[in-house]
Amino acid sequence: MSEHLQAVTTPVTEPISDALFSQLRTTSIFSSLRDDELRCLHGLEDVYLKKGDVLARQGEAGHSFWILLEGDVKITQSMPGGGEMDITSIPAGNAFGELPLLANIPNAVNLTAENTCHLVQLNEEAFWSLMTTCPDVRKAILGNMAKRFQKMQSATIQQEKMASLGTLAAGLMHELNNPGTAARRAASQLRSNLMRMHELSAKFSKSELSMEQKQCLFDLQEHTLSQKHAIVMGSLEQSDAEEALAEWMEEANIENSWKMAPTLVSIGLNAKDLQCARAEFPGSTLSDALNWIEAMASSMQLVGTIEESIGRVTDLVLAVKSYAYEGKGKKQSVDVNSSIHATLVILSHKMREKEIVVEKNFAPDLPALQSECQGLNQIWTNLLDNSIDAVGPHGKIEVKTWAERSPADHQHTDICIRIADNGSGIPLESQAHIFDTFYTTKPVGVGTGLGLGIVHRIVEQYGGSIRFSSVPGATEFIVRIPSASK
Repeated sequence: MSEHLQAVTTPVTEPISDALFSQLRTTSIFSSLRDDELRCLHGLEDVYLKKGDVLARQGEAGHSFWILLEGDVKITQSMPGGGEMDITSIPAGNAFGELPLLANIPNAVNLTAENTCHLVQLNEEAFWSLMTTCPDVRKAILGNMAKRFQKMQSATIQQEKMASLGTLAAGLMHELNNPGTAARRAASQLRSNLMRMHELSAKFSKSELSMEQKQCLFDLQEHTLSQKHAIVMGSLEQSDAEEALAEWMEEANIENSWKMAPTLVSIGLNAKDLQCARAEFPGSTLSDALNWIEAMASSMQLVGTIEESIGRVTDLVLAVKSYAYEGKGKKQSVDVNSSIHATLVILSHKMREKEIVVEKNFAPDLPALQSECQGLNQIWTNLLDNSIDAVGPHGKIEVKTWAERSPADHQHTDICIRIADNGSGIPLESQAHIFDTFYTTKPVGVGTGLGLGIVHRIVEQYGGSIRFSSVPGATEFIVRIPSASK
C-alpha cells in the first residue's frame, strides 16, 4: 500500500463494535452467518482511501484480505504498451483479496479507489488465523471465491480472446492494407492499358489487315490469353531471356523494347514466336502489333493481381469472422482443420516478419467436432503465438492433425492436433507450472499468465487432454479432443 494508506490504517483488536457488526452483516459474504459466527472475526483494521489511492498493484505479492464497507474500488490491468485497461469495479458490500493469499500468487490486477472508501482488512497472519479458527467464516470466504471464480471464468476466456484480437488488430490492418494497395495500383495500370489498347484499335481500324496479319495477331492473342499466370523462371534465366528479346526488338525498331520485354517473356514469348509478326507487319505497324499483345498480356496479369488481392481480403474477413464468432453455446459441428487455418491466416503477418516456415499436414478425413463448448480458436492462437515468439528468424513451425481411436474408449474417435517448433524451448524450471493460472515468465504488464492456463481449461471443457515435451530446438504440444464432446 501507499504511504498514505499506512497513515490511515487503524488496528482494531477489541471485539467488533455494534456499528461495524451491522455493516458486516450487510455484506453478501457474511449475510447468512449467525451472530456468533460473525463475532468470530478478529484482527480487523480500518482502512480509509481517498479517490485515486492504490490499494494493490499488479505483480506484487498479496498480503491482505479486504471487506469493502463504503465506496467503490476499480479493477484495472497493466497493458504491455503502457497504461491500464479498466476491467470492472467492486461496489460496497463485497470482500476480495483471498485468491493471492490462498494460491500464493502475485496480484493479477491493480486495485484503486474510485471515490472515498472505507474498508476493513485482515493482514496475512490474521487471515490465516481466521481461516483456521472460524470454520463458518472460512466456508463463507471459500464459497464466495468459488462463486466469483465461476462467474469470471467465461468472462476471462472472452477477455483473453478479445485481448488476442486486439494484439492482432495492427497486423490485420497491415494485412488488409497490402492487398488493397496492390489492387488499387493494378486497377490504375489496367486503366492505362485499356486506353493504350483503345488507341491501337483505332489505328488498326484505319488500315486494311491481310488474312496473314489477322491470323498472326489471333495466334499471339490465343497464346497470351492462355497464360493466366506469369511463368516462373530462375532469376538468371529470366534476365537472359528478357535481354535477348529486348535486343531483338530494338533491332526491329520497336518502341519501348526494354519496357515490353519482361511482360512478353513472362507469358513465354521469345524472338522465334514473334517472327510471324516481324514478317507480316512492316515498319511502325510491327511496333503497334507487339504493343497490343504486351498490353493484353499485362492486363491479364493485372486482373489476376486484383483477383488475388480481393481473395486475400476475403480470406482475412472470413478468418476473423470464424475466429470471433466461433462457439456460441449451441450444439455445432466444427471443422478443426478450418479452425486452425483461420488462426494461421490471422497470425500470418507475424510469421512473415520472421520469415517462419510453416509445415501443414491436415488430415483430409478428419471428423467434424460435435460440441457445445466455446473457445476452440483460443487454443490454436495461444499455442501458435507462443511458437512464433519462441523461434528465431527463418524458424520452423509444424502443424499436424489426425484422428485415432480414443485410448479410454475404443468405440469413440479422438481428434488429435500437434503443434511443434524448433525454438528455444521451455525452461525446465518452468515446465511444471506453464498451465498454472497467472503463471508467466514475462515482465509485469507484458504477460498475464492467462494464455496456457486458459488453453488447459478449454481443452478440459471439451473433455480432452493436452501434453507437451520441450528441449531447446524441439517443443511440441499435442491436443486430443473427443470428436463428440459435451
